[in-house]
Amino acid sequence: MASGGRAGGSRVSVWLTDKPRRKADGQTAEGGLDLERIVATTVRMLDTDGLAKFSMRRLAAELGVTAMSVYWYVDTKDDLLELAVDHISGELTLPDLTDETADWRDQLRDLAVQYRRVLSAHTWAPRLLGQYLNVGPRALAFSEATLTVMRRSGVAPHAMTGAISALFQFVYGFASVEGMYRERCREQGLTEDEYYRRIIEAFSQRTATMEPHQEVTEIVERRTGETEGATQMWEQDFSFALDTVIAGIEVMRDRSRGATQY
Repeated sequence: MASGGRAGGSRVSVWLTDKPRRKADGQTAEGGLDLERIVATTVRMLDTDGLAKFSMRRLAAELGVTAMSVYWYVDTKDDLLELAVDHISGELTLPDLTDETADWRDQLRDLAVQYRRVLSAHTWAPRLLGQYLNVGPRALAFSEATLTVMRRSGVAPHAMTGAISALFQFVYGFASVEGMYRERCREQGLTEDEYYRRIIEAFSQRTATMEPHQEVTEIVERRTGETEGATQMWEQDFSFALDTVIAGIEVMRDRSRGATQY
């Protein structure tokens, strides 16, 4: 089915098509169906069962309609997954960009913390963000807010995309690993802290094989004594790493300014 979102027969993005995404518009659809309900149900199923188990047939059964009814609203499963990714971007609260007294570091930190929270809450999202163009209206609003905050940092225009990449690719990678760990815990039927303690116990019982890696062993033991479990460990590591990235942006900004003086 040809559309503006496809180039040379290959899929580009549901957001780059001129085909309208339908709603019930007051009409009585099968099962009270509309696009918002389809997308919200998709997100809920992905959160509960994961990406591997999701299918259009299972979605239709969850909605209590036929699969063809769902396809009246979206052309493909790919289109629906893109809509789901933008849907969760609506959970991000944007900073007050009219507040001239706001510290750009605090606003940037808040954006990063929220981004991590959303990716961690929806463990399927990082994979889809690597697969699809993230150019839906909610995602673009977040990007625009980020650009506005970054401009206030004083980073040179030519360096802005690099600074933003350093920040959000770090968050993306951190949240991706965190999400995979969470999935592993769920598969084992354990909480994150329970699984963490099991790993530490197994690690500590292999002292003989760990002798060549004494520094690593000491770090693990120290971390075990400093934190109550995986949850606290994630929070401490993320907070320190985030501060490091933002401080690095400041350093590179100042270095660039110094270079222009010569």
